[in-house]
Amino acid sequence: MSRDGFGSKLGIIAAAAGSAVGLGNIYRFPCEVGNNGGGAFLAVYLLIVLCLGVPVMLSEFIIGRRAQKNPVGAFKLLKPRSGWPVIGYMGVICAFIIMAFYSTVAGWTLEYIVKAVGNDFQGKELAVIEQEFSDFHNQGWRNVLWQFVFIFLTGFVVFKGVADGIEKYAKILMPLLVIILLVLGVRAVTLPGAREGLSFLFHPDFSKINGSVVISALGQAFFSLSMGMGVLITYGSYIKKDDNLTSTAISVTLADTLIAVLAGVVIFPAAFSFGVQPTAGMGLVFSTLPMIFNQMAGGYFFCIIFFVLLAVAALTSTISLLEVIVAFFVEEWHLSRRWATVLASLGCMALGVFASLSLKSGSGLTIGGMSFFDRLDMVSAKILLPIGALFIVIFVGWIMGKKTFNEEITNEGKLKLSVKGAIYFIIKYLAPIAIAIIFIKGFF
Repeated sequence: MSRDGFGSKLGIIAAAAGSAVGLGNIYRFPCEVGNNGGGAFLAVYLLIVLCLGVPVMLSEFIIGRRAQKNPVGAFKLLKPRSGWPVIGYMGVICAFIIMAFYSTVAGWTLEYIVKAVGNDFQGKELAVIEQEFSDFHNQGWRNVLWQFVFIFLTGFVVFKGVADGIEKYAKILMPLLVIILLVLGVRAVTLPGAREGLSFLFHPDFSKINGSVVISALGQAFFSLSMGMGVLITYGSYIKKDDNLTSTAISVTLADTLIAVLAGVVIFPAAFSFGVQPTAGMGLVFSTLPMIFNQMAGGYFFCIIFFVLLAVAALTSTISLLEVIVAFFVEEWHLSRRWATVLASLGCMALGVFASLSLKSGSGLTIGGMSFFDRLDMVSAKILLPIGALFIVIFVGWIMGKKTFNEEITNEGKLKLSVKGAIYFIIKYLAPIAIAIIFIKGFF
């Protein structure tokens, strides 16, 4: 049986960019910009994405396409009878953990679409909207219900396969996401005082750049691009042998960065126009922005559009996370895609229930003093992701070696790439150091 795969270059870019684009682009990136000097952070971030993000993404694509297998199978094939498949297992486990708690937040977007359509925010002060957000957390099984709906939607796409499911829907969802952001961005830049928000985002004050800003930009870049969780290895395994991996990595990185910057164009003008600090994370998305839309001409419609945007962004990410698990079940456990999707979805639901219910006051669902939700977030973001990314670049740079690296990015010498030596140097030496710094800072 021939292995499923992407049918076009656009499909590869849309799906891989969709895996990287998520809720973090919409709320976390603007928060990082707001907390770290505005334009100064953006300048550092763009430099890191170009110089480090592309090479590390390329590393994962190389492993996936070389082996044409899921993360575990890839390491088994490329380095048999060794401990390297453990890194593949870590990627699958990480995708499973992230899917469990990320689907909780994704479910909130559906609840808030319903609220927006019902004009539930009209005439309410910020304190009231914030309290309603808190009250929603305490309706534990309502959270679970929306979480299950979101996992079902994700499973529906993954069940269809790579070409007929993931690629097909990515080609619809990603352009939709960009269009929604552009519509919201046009409205935001026409608000009174919007110029101040744009100036904060795009006019860097380089005196604000320090070690903390650089480390924050490093962390945002690596985590935003879905590195270390097995997604890019899995998607890389579906890329055809004659596709240009380097241009694909650059295109995906640029698409992800464009979405993040467009989110900044939406949020900063709106925040500055209404005197709000864009540093509140989840509170900004589910409390502050609805209040801002409340005061804006046409706010009812823009509020609905915004929460649809969040749902689409979340769905493009959950699709990629579930596919990592499904690909593992299909290739390592030899299940059909149908049963692999059902089993993976049910597993994520089972773990996700604890993540959702742990946010309810007095639930008692804690691990080491942290809610189950927060503990899953911490383990994945601060331990599994950076360790996975670190060993992936070490594997490509030190185990696979320069000859194999050159064969993959030049398609056996058919492509000319003058910077391949520089890219390999970054993967072998600079990327491990950068990722190690992120891990040390995040963990300690």
